[in-house]
Amino acid sequence: MTIHRPSQPHPMTETLPFADLCLDCSALLSGADLTGPAWTKEAIALLTGDARRSADTHLVKPNFPGLPGIDIYFKDESTHPTGSLKHRLARSLFLYGICNGAIRQGTTLVEASSGSTAVSEAYFAQFLKLPFIAVMPRSTSPEKIAAIQRFGGRCAFVERAADIYDEAIRIAAETGGYYLDQFTFAERATDWRGNNNIAESIFDQMQGEVHSVPAWVVMSAGTGGTSATIGRYIRYRGLDTRLCVVDVEHSAFYDAYRTGNRDVTCSKGSRIEGIGRPRVEPSFLPAVIDHMIKVPDAASIAAMHVLSERLFRRVGGSTGTNFFGLCWIAACMMRAGETGSLVTLICDSGDRYASTYYDPGWLKANGIDLDPYRRRIEAFIDRGVDGL
Repeated sequence: MTIHRPSQPHPMTETLPFADLCLDCSALLSGADLTGPAWTKEAIALLTGDARRSADTHLVKPNFPGLPGIDIYFKDESTHPTGSLKHRLARSLFLYGICNGAIRQGTTLVEASSGSTAVSEAYFAQFLKLPFIAVMPRSTSPEKIAAIQRFGGRCAFVERAADIYDEAIRIAAETGGYYLDQFTFAERATDWRGNNNIAESIFDQMQGEVHSVPAWVVMSAGTGGTSATIGRYIRYRGLDTRLCVVDVEHSAFYDAYRTGNRDVTCSKGSRIEGIGRPRVEPSFLPAVIDHMIKVPDAASIAAMHVLSERLFRRVGGSTGTNFFGLCWIAACMMRAGETGSLVTLICDSGDRYASTYYDPGWLKANGIDLDPYRRRIEAFIDRGVDGL
């Protein structure tokens, strides 16, 4: 058999030697697994099964007697198998990497995280039998570190929160692995149009409530991915709901929103784990946000304690930030004589912060006095006293 080789091949084609063609065809016809499609199909099936089992978390409606005419709802993301809102994100990041061909059988996975995303990613990595390395600030709570290790993940630590990105890139290159990069891919890995994402789940569960379309959804930002999903979904569905994002101390998000400058940075990392960033992350989309406020860490932690007492179980610091922001929005509505519903998130369980936010010694060492904010929050939700 003769293979014709033109003297000037087309620049977009490649002419293979006959022997190589035979080897190529033999592999193809024998059904050899050249790119791992069997593993890919199995991995996607496993991740899809998890989504079916855990998509609809509860929508909790506590009663606050000081807020007549304003109904408060908490989307409880702490009930996911890995205990936090980041379970959804981790699953989406895995599907994104697998479907793009970047994650295959045996791929070492690397992530930069303040803890919760890494816990969820370690779970899915163990699920799929993939090595996993989390790069985190050394200040990450011991409970989160233990959870990552319990799921078979390894932890690498940096002294400054701003160093997690470069260290994750370095480790991924060194190991020949894949950097999951939640801060870049969070807003694009999630299907914001629907497919039972968190936004669709919230608005579906609100059907039949007195104020079925929330006046506001209030939440904090870590990657910015969840606020991007909710903001986009509100616009996509043509809803009258507005989105308020609450920022914390030592975070660049609020200043970026206020000034329009995405280059702002902070020299320190956020003390409220999981939210607030020293730089403006690629997944943070100010254009889908209607309002932002910035609250002191003491207010976040005090709100966390108050809400935990009212729900009879501990919630985390980012949930405290959400709750304080929600109270602030509720106070604005009351001043304007407005009624309606407000929705926010329980991001994770407070059990992960027993040695920090729930430890009086840690609070004292960090100069955090909860009492002034605690008194104001309790007076507001119990008696409607507007002192926020």
